Amino acid sequence: MAQQPVFDQEGDQRVDDAFIDDVTDAEEREIAHRERGTSRPITVVGNPVLHKECKDVTEFDDKLAQLIDDMFASQRTAEGVGLAANQIGVDLKVFVYDCLDDEGVRHVGAICNPVLDELPAERRVLDDSNEGCLSVPGAYAELARPDVAVVRGRDAKGEPISVRGTGYFARCLQHETDHLYGYLYIDRLSKRDRKDALKQMAEREPRYPVVPND
Repeated sequence: MAQQPVFDQEGDQRVDDAFIDDVTDAEEREIAHRERGTSRPITVVGNPVLHKECKDVTEFDDKLAQLIDDMFASQRTAEGVGLAANQIGVDLKVFVYDCLDDEGVRHVGAICNPVLDELPAERRVLDDSNEGCLSVPGAYAELARPDVAVVRGRDAKGEPISVRGTGYFARCLQHETDHLYGYLYIDRLSKRDRKDALKQMAEREPRYPVVPND
């Protein structure tokens, strides 16, 4: 069982280290990653790697750094704002993001072995905006998620980090963490809405390379 987070009187999480700065030089860092990387096709719903919990990252080495570069390249090709490793067929708990928050601030980063903190009930303000997924291409559905998210994990060198997001960025952090535990956003929909999302996917051609399911 994960250790419960500690919150201050305003309901914000207290952590030993400050939240990472994923804003400074965001564009330059994203460009550097993807220029070193190779774009890979996206796995889609039905592929077994998407439907089980991924393995923890235990080796923070050059191979992991190359995977992260490839993920940034793949994310850009697919025009996404977040990408989990299993979305390019890799069974490891790591995701990358290049996402604007609701104030238009760009956040760029990578996090390994992410764990979402549980917010106190009084802080769980739900946002039921539309959500989509690169692994369910062409489909969108409304899904209620908390409008604030805190994720703890490790950076590419194995150092502990914490990331906080609000609004659309909070949705991204929750969505990508879900992926690494075997959940797609459509798994959180009603049966009717899930069926509609899969119908949308079937009716539209993906705009980026995907791995066909056998």
